[in-house]
Amino acid sequence: MNMSDLSADGDAWTIATARSVYNIDRWGADYFDINEEGHVVARPLQEAGATVDLTDVIEEAKGRGLKFPLLIRFQDILRHRVETVNQAFQHSIEQFGYQNRYRGVFPVKVNQLREVVEEILDAGKPYQFGLEVGSKPEMFASLALQSHVGDLTICNGYKDPIFIKMALLGIQLGKKVILVIEKFEELSQIIAISRQFGVEPVLGIRVRLHAKGGGKWADSGGENAKFGLTTAEILSAAALLKSEGLEKSFRLLHFHIGSQVPDILMVKKAVQEASRFYAKLVQMGFAIEYLDVGGGLGVDYDGSRSAFDSSTNYTLQEYTNDIVYYVADICNAEKVPHPEIISESGRALVAHHSVLVLDVLGSIGKIHPPTASLLSDSSHPLVREMTDIRDSLSRLNKLEAYHDALERREDAHNMFMLGLMGLAEKAQIENLYYEIGLGVVRSFQGQAYVPEEIRKLEDTLCDQYLCNFSVFQSLLDHWALGQLFPIVPISRLNERPAREATLVDITCDSDGHVSKFIDLRDVKDTLPLHPLRANGHALEPYYLGIFLMGAYQDIMGDLHNLFGRVNEVHVFLDPDEPAGYYVEEIIEGNTIGQALAAVQYDENELKRQMKVQIDEAIKTDRLKPSEAMRLLDAYERGLKEYTYLAF
Repeated sequence: MNMSDLSADGDAWTIATARSVYNIDRWGADYFDINEEGHVVARPLQEAGATVDLTDVIEEAKGRGLKFPLLIRFQDILRHRVETVNQAFQHSIEQFGYQNRYRGVFPVKVNQLREVVEEILDAGKPYQFGLEVGSKPEMFASLALQSHVGDLTICNGYKDPIFIKMALLGIQLGKKVILVIEKFEELSQIIAISRQFGVEPVLGIRVRLHAKGGGKWADSGGENAKFGLTTAEILSAAALLKSEGLEKSFRLLHFHIGSQVPDILMVKKAVQEASRFYAKLVQMGFAIEYLDVGGGLGVDYDGSRSAFDSSTNYTLQEYTNDIVYYVADICNAEKVPHPEIISESGRALVAHHSVLVLDVLGSIGKIHPPTASLLSDSSHPLVREMTDIRDSLSRLNKLEAYHDALERREDAHNMFMLGLMGLAEKAQIENLYYEIGLGVVRSFQGQAYVPEEIRKLEDTLCDQYLCNFSVFQSLLDHWALGQLFPIVPISRLNERPAREATLVDITCDSDGHVSKFIDLRDVKDTLPLHPLRANGHALEPYYLGIFLMGAYQDIMGDLHNLFGRVNEVHVFLDPDEPAGYYVEEIIEGNTIGQALAAVQYDENELKRQMKVQIDEAIKTDRLKPSEAMRLLDAYERGLKEYTYLAF
């Protein structure tokens, strides 16, 4: 949908139209929808629970004094995702007569926040759900959070002696802590340390498959992957284990083809290849119990249900069916036992559960009324020509008229550079150019073919909506990798969005913008939004929601411009509440003082240095004592303020 579509008087705008324009009925996965008031709503348990109006959550957060940006977490979505993945695997196991079980683990790197990890572990208790860790801090957290005998922890990543010792401690406590060998040299170190502590390790080996995933993270798998053992190295590891009498320690075979795998064919190939490795190793005498299929279960961010990077061409049930079917099929053909299947799905568990709400601070447009002054005898010839093109546009060939306007704007620029044109005339010509451009774009409405230069012109005419957030803190994957996220106005969706816009953040960096948006067919360069409305001397609040934010974005944000973590609220469903839900917890974002402390500024020292300057200003009569104390107090109180803008 383009700018001319949005401003047309054609078919009536309906809630169904809004669902289609923003694709919420596709990427929302039945967790998000639009109600008849035009508000975005969340359904954390899909059809089985209450509906939460995001506008109501925003108003409650404001009532509690929270400023924007604001992250809303729906903890019940986390629980529902854990249950859904486990139930899908169980259905596949029953359908194909699989002779073992499924047991998932959550990769902590996807979202290390304690409240997220604890919620997943609690929801996963009936399924003996575990954790996957890839660093020492994650290992230490996992040891404390998983407190029961038999709790499963998969240890990936490169490991030093402390990492290995902590894994052995977990084994001594009765947990299933499996050290996955990522490179051949790790094996000797693990054997030596385990002998030193008198603990038999539980080992896995990551195989470096020929198959690899697709999309933005394809290079994390395949023959050139960072992790994993080649076929020759696996045979060397097997020989070393036998020579050390540790055949029984080799309990897991692991592979990983990348995050956000868009094409199910890649999954099929990888599972078949890994299953062959498993079967051959079992036939060599290794009693391997687990086949870990790694991560990669994707999220349909754009709703296109395609093999595009930001989508998936498969459902969750198709994913689990293919894994279970091919493992069983190859094990049956090779006459080896069916292993316990482990998966490390993180993105698919947590992406849906959090929404980032932004307040729009203003818009930056190209046309500034009044468009042009009345012509007079003294009007510049180029102004007269541009005015004539604008006023005669309906009778002219639109593409030719655009070319003429483009030429005259360039002439005006050259004259200005030579000192032959003033600012007023230059402003008039620029504004007329944009008016003509807008008329030309609208003239192509509904046509089967729109020239590429007109499509580009349409993009240049869009507004920029200034949003109170930092791309680098809250949307790092979009900036670094071009990852798309659904973005939707939280309200006014019962109105036709008459503007096309890109988003810019409040950082001082030109990269702090969002100019790629989801679309069923391709990637859109603009987002349909509503005109901002005045409320006295201020703007009426207008909020945008960025959805499917729960994977990686919470953790990977940086402190560019020292914009810190954002405020967040946690929403829980409760049938005893009048609205069917309640806001259980508020976690305040970073203050200015906390953001400064993260880069080694001591708050007390900053206050001391400011007081020295204030005292000097008093002594030199630049400030009166009472005024100086007010300024010092304002500075000290300001250190407790939120890092984002507040009006």
